Amino acid sequence: MSNTPDTDNAVRAFVDDHRAAFLAELSEWLRIPSVSADPARAEDVRRGARWLRDHLAATGFPVAEIWDTPGAPAVFAEWPSGDPDALTVLVYGHHDVQPADRADGWRTDPFEPVIEDGRLYARGAADDKGQVLLHTLGIRAHLAVTGRVAPAVNLKLLIEGEEESGSPHFPELVRAHADRLACDTVIVSDTGMWSEDTPTVCTGMRGLVDCQIDLRGPGQDIHSGSFGGAVPNPATEAARLAAALHDADRKVAIPGFYDGVVELTDRERELFAELPFDEAGWLRTAHSRATLGEAGYSTLERIWARPTAEVNGIGGGYQGPGGKTIVPSAAQLKLSFRLVAGQDVEKVQSAVRDWVAALLPAGIRHEITYWGATRPCLTPLDHPALQSVVRAMERAFGQKIRFTREGGSGPAADLQDALGAPVLFLGISVPSDGWHAPNEKVELGLLMKGAETAAHLWADLAENGRE
Repeated sequence: MSNTPDTDNAVRAFVDDHRAAFLAELSEWLRIPSVSADPARAEDVRRGARWLRDHLAATGFPVAEIWDTPGAPAVFAEWPSGDPDALTVLVYGHHDVQPADRADGWRTDPFEPVIEDGRLYARGAADDKGQVLLHTLGIRAHLAVTGRVAPAVNLKLLIEGEEESGSPHFPELVRAHADRLACDTVIVSDTGMWSEDTPTVCTGMRGLVDCQIDLRGPGQDIHSGSFGGAVPNPATEAARLAAALHDADRKVAIPGFYDGVVELTDRERELFAELPFDEAGWLRTAHSRATLGEAGYSTLERIWARPTAEVNGIGGGYQGPGGKTIVPSAAQLKLSFRLVAGQDVEKVQSAVRDWVAALLPAGIRHEITYWGATRPCLTPLDHPALQSVVRAMERAFGQKIRFTREGGSGPAADLQDALGAPVLFLGISVPSDGWHAPNEKVELGLLMKGAETAAHLWADLAENGRE
């Protein structure tokens, strides 16, 4: 598809002409309460998956299937370009949603979509049904404007049904179907932008390792007057571990923790600094009075590009009213570690084990339980496929596109690891959309620009997307 004003206008006109029908379709899907965390909604999740499968087939995808898992089903679709040398692109999203109830503070029924002042309110409007469905409008615009009967790339979609429940079966699903999911590039449409006025592309997500450390000392709670100061106290040792997590510069003090970390480049730091960051406003959102973190880095650098260690919970001993002078028999510490590109999950877990064992005294037995781990992912700024996303967004938004990262974690790295393909992010949601909160909404103007972006993207990737 040529990069000309006439082409851009044609795409915009197609999207505008089909806007009402698209919103009616999206509203129909949003009415299905596909809450994966609620066992009572299991059939609704399956119904939402069937709706999407049928909609993708009606859009023109010659392959549209439901893939079962031990939990909620995923939806897979495929539309070959007809060119044996064409680039293959996989779009990822999810069709399940967070729980929602009018009593939570919703002004309207969360599963009865309402359009007000250019916004669509409903659970899933932004996270993630709206951002999944924009691709169906985008592909129709791409075909209409180019005159093609198939997309310029081999296009695949994988829309999972358990993202809001931690994606427990997603890694195995990807491994089991790796041959059918094989691709050159992954597009994740489950993310957002900096703001309505500052469109951005996310270039990476942090990984996650979290664990629980159980400490045991005496065989039972014992008298602190008779035994305190002469035997190890597991609650004290839990506190000592928590205090030893960081050095004086708030750097994680676990030996080997930073091995392999991909450091920020000067250019990336400059790009982060260009963003209109209101630290006072951010602090209000964080419900915090001050910032604090690793010395030498800005707030955005800390949450996007630096690894972290956090105490999520600490407990042990007597917690009731008044005093109880004991040495408790047990204590517990919950920790989480956000990882950045270059860090290895297994090596971090091993480093934590060695660190705990080295710090605990004789007489304290311990056990470390790790939960599911997520690997970090990062796409270099100069990657040609990333530049295709940037150009497509610039055509849709008519302005310069800036760059962000995501401080949180998600299943994108599972796709990167299993498929060996770079992960790119195409999202149009903004912070005010209220993901997981009452009155979730999506800005309709941004949703349409997302569809325009998708319409421009496939031809650009076909021409320029290979490394």
